[in-house]
Amino acid sequence: MSLNTLTIAAARDALRKGETTAVELTMACMAAMDAGDDLNAFVHKTPDIALAQARAADQRIRAGDAPAMCGIPLGIKDLFCTRGVPSQAASNILRGFRPEYESTVTQQLFDAGAVMLGKLNMDEFAMGSSNETSCYGNAVNPWRRGNDDTALTPGGSSGGSAAAVAADLCLGATGTDTGGSIRQPAAFSGIVGIKPTYGRVSRWGIVAFASSLDQAGPMTKSVRDAAIMLGAMAGHDPKDSTSADIPVPDFEAALTGDIRGRVIGIPREYRMDGMPDEIEALWQQGIAMMRDAGAVIRDISLPHTKYALPAYYVVAPAEASSNLARYDGVRYGHRAKLAQGDGITEMYEKTRAEGFGKEVQRRVMIGTYVLSAGFYDAYYNRARKVRALIKRDFETVFAEGVDAILTPATPSAAFGLGEMANADPVEMYLNDVFTVTVNLAGLPGIAVPAGLDRQGLPLGLQLIGRPWEEGDLLNHAYVLEQAAGFVHKPAKWW
Repeated sequence: MSLNTLTIAAARDALRKGETTAVELTMACMAAMDAGDDLNAFVHKTPDIALAQARAADQRIRAGDAPAMCGIPLGIKDLFCTRGVPSQAASNILRGFRPEYESTVTQQLFDAGAVMLGKLNMDEFAMGSSNETSCYGNAVNPWRRGNDDTALTPGGSSGGSAAAVAADLCLGATGTDTGGSIRQPAAFSGIVGIKPTYGRVSRWGIVAFASSLDQAGPMTKSVRDAAIMLGAMAGHDPKDSTSADIPVPDFEAALTGDIRGRVIGIPREYRMDGMPDEIEALWQQGIAMMRDAGAVIRDISLPHTKYALPAYYVVAPAEASSNLARYDGVRYGHRAKLAQGDGITEMYEKTRAEGFGKEVQRRVMIGTYVLSAGFYDAYYNRARKVRALIKRDFETVFAEGVDAILTPATPSAAFGLGEMANADPVEMYLNDVFTVTVNLAGLPGIAVPAGLDRQGLPLGLQLIGRPWEEGDLLNHAYVLEQAAGFVHKPAKWW
């Protein structure tokens, strides 16, 4: 068995027992990473940093003071600022930007002894559901449909993270989730991805998309790995005003596998018109698995669900237009070449036109429009009110004793790259239909691989938990994972 195929938990145990070293583990992942260039998952490789961190990890392990993540090789989404390493959010406007500081999440992972193999592909500024808006080109899903060699999307925006973990190029990866960008690619790639409660993980040093929705989390091969990695990423950060000063429990210890008597809510509003029968069948199987594990299944209503997508696509672009105003060619990143006589307005216009891709331009324009004087109340304020109603729907359900909510993760399996190219952008936005409510309400959500469709592609189920109760949520997911017994891996073609 190749070392790069290990889970984080198995690698941790092997390192502790002296069966392997962090350097050997890192070398195995670097070899897999170099052999996996066809997936276009890693966009900036950092072999020198990785080997230096691995050597330091081996010393800590020998000294006997190593945390769980010590010596574990990871990929870091290109949205996280990493000192001295290109951090450009997959955008041409940040070409050449090498931060002089480390994001809180990467700093915490490095303090725990984790190893950075490199930076991972993503949708530009995390805007997209298919990793097709990246300045680095598309990331490619390691899965294929049957005998068909069509290149499939790994999902987005954390597409590079999903592809790298699914193809065993690394043991885990960081992702961010603004409307489903951890959970949707996890479902498309047959891995686990958790979006923690808003405020559980620091946003400091992560390039902002929509500040009231963004949340970082781990993307891993198993629920246990997600629990281990989240423990290292989470925690209070005084540098982030939205970071919650709440102790971080031992998430791995919460994985008891016992959910007897727990109430699982099944929202009737998530039964969408035109939803493939395979997704409906998988959902029913998931319900049966939870019932078999001793959980109580209860039908619930989240009545404002149908307004979630429109509200999200007002709030998120509004915040994006505000956050992206700083990329103007003045302080850092790309600056357009100017003609004689061009003034500051022309510099802004040309720089932003060259630096931002079409999807980012679209969302900035939508956001600027909904925040403009004549439309602020009609769109932005109304969307904020809808968001409050969606949050209240969940609060009501949890107050009535529901412990977790089970839904599909995505409305389909992975689709082909380019298949949505000529579609209405709204069709692409529908990929987030099951995930955006969780961001609007600030709740934790996790995607767990639960089966294959008839073409052999992975399908995932989503569990939504109570705020700050990621331990409970992970335990529910652990039960689902054990019952589903998903052990499939993509056939190697790259």
